[in-house]
Amino acid sequence: MKSILHFFLTLFIVFFNTRVSFSQSGRLPAPAEKGMVVSSHYLASQAGDEILKKGGNAVDAAVATAFALAVTLPSAGNIGGGGFLVYHGYNGQQTTFNFREKAPLAATSTMYLDENGKIKNNSNHEGLLSVGVPGTVAGLYQAHQKLGKLKWAELVAPAVKLAKKGFSSTWAMQDFLENIEANKEKYPSTAAAFLKNGETKYKPGENWKQKDLASSLKRIQKHGADGFYKGKTAQLLVDFMKANGGLITHEDLTSYKAEELKPIHGTYRGYDIYSMPPPSSGGVALVEMLNILEGYNLTEMGSNSGNYLHLLTEAMRRAYADRAQFIGDPNFNPDMPIERLISKPYAEKLRKSINLNQAGVSDSSKFAAVYLRPESPETTHLSVVDQEGNAVSLTYTLENSYGAKIVVPGAGFLLNDEMGDFNPVPGVTNSQGQIGTPPNLVAPEKRMLSSMTPTIVAKDGKPILVIGSPGGRTIINTTMQVILNVLDHRMNVAEAIESPRIHHQWLPDVTSFESFGFSPDTRKIYEGLGHRINSTGNIGSAMGIFIDHSKKRLYGGADSRSFDGKAVGH
Repeated sequence: MKSILHFFLTLFIVFFNTRVSFSQSGRLPAPAEKGMVVSSHYLASQAGDEILKKGGNAVDAAVATAFALAVTLPSAGNIGGGGFLVYHGYNGQQTTFNFREKAPLAATSTMYLDENGKIKNNSNHEGLLSVGVPGTVAGLYQAHQKLGKLKWAELVAPAVKLAKKGFSSTWAMQDFLENIEANKEKYPSTAAAFLKNGETKYKPGENWKQKDLASSLKRIQKHGADGFYKGKTAQLLVDFMKANGGLITHEDLTSYKAEELKPIHGTYRGYDIYSMPPPSSGGVALVEMLNILEGYNLTEMGSNSGNYLHLLTEAMRRAYADRAQFIGDPNFNPDMPIERLISKPYAEKLRKSINLNQAGVSDSSKFAAVYLRPESPETTHLSVVDQEGNAVSLTYTLENSYGAKIVVPGAGFLLNDEMGDFNPVPGVTNSQGQIGTPPNLVAPEKRMLSSMTPTIVAKDGKPILVIGSPGGRTIINTTMQVILNVLDHRMNVAEAIESPRIHHQWLPDVTSFESFGFSPDTRKIYEGLGHRINSTGNIGSAMGIFIDHSKKRLYGGADSRSFDGKAVGH
């Protein structure tokens, strides 16, 4: 009997391991040969990997994973938000898709201010006035139409199934469910969608079905982008807006278009860096910082040594100051000096301003009227590589965790609160981080500034590292530190992701240190150079894939900072 059980157990393990490789967390990356998906929820990663097994390419798998995350990771996965996708093909083709939300046509630069010029009731972050016109469905559809291989309906099918049949609620959702349970009267449509009978929370392990979301996804599955921006889903959204003081109209929805854009391109020690252009500030700031750091021997300094962290901080300080002054939606800011900011000569000039033995100073009076409010860390990132070597790096979000926390009645999806990423108070600056430059003031159909930094690193025309992270304004620095860990410090992708991180964003002039992983000696050296430290929790939650072309193998790393994240490959 034991021998029979042993035989079937062995057979199961062999069969299972030939189909997929899993990596929940840790410093050992998940290996694969034919395809890999890494995301913040294991069910979404599995959905994307199944699409790869069916012959789908990286774009197909990214679309399927993103729609699945809209079901399984409602804190950030979405159809009611927006984001960015970076693509690098095996044939050397690179492109990006911008599906950042837009301000409604009725939006104005002073829409959140009272008669005294103060923000009314946190209205740029809460309530229907905080909702931007969603872009996710349009962006995923455009990317598929341009680069996808399988039929659209196949890609949305896994999400429909997950919403209709349900999945096990996890511990990661408990705080939100408890909040909604305690505030049922404030968020009645959300309570109806997220609570049992609209009353009590689902406990971890209990099956959670989303009937209305499944219906919305079915309409998208059948009609493509029109299934969201037209028809019943659009009518439900517009009626809800009209009845409750929101701004989004049918015209806002039908006029929304995603954009295909040329990526930001830089180089670092012979590697090509491809990342997202504005309205994301991520690509510009990332390349600017890497250009600065290229002039130093970071390998010799050692990963996360005091002097190494000093140089990283000074690069961050300068790039984030430029971000605040110059970057916004290019459709409204045609004269942004992008080429200068990402140039090697400009980096050399900035490098000369760095004192190796003394921290710099972030001067809030340097620029008039800039506004830097904290960006929510509740974004999500996914990375995909297919059998041919095509790569996708995709980051999207609802802004705050669970967005505006408002579900469209009858449609089942959460709305974003992205309008809070605009500068709500024109003409105010202080040392606490209040800024307001014209590039990011509210205007009709304008896209708000973002820090999302989906990135692909390539060598000799082939992708070698697909990386990105959630984390609000920390995203850019998280992405950079993972890249440095791989290229300068020769870590595997999982080690590079697990390594402790810091964050500095010009204002306020303080550096956040993750509370684990840095020795007291390192902190002492760093503070001795004049830096101020603030200990914090997790910074980012990176999801990455390293492509070893010599071994013809993929290695996936899912950040352990993500509770349900997993790398799945075959």
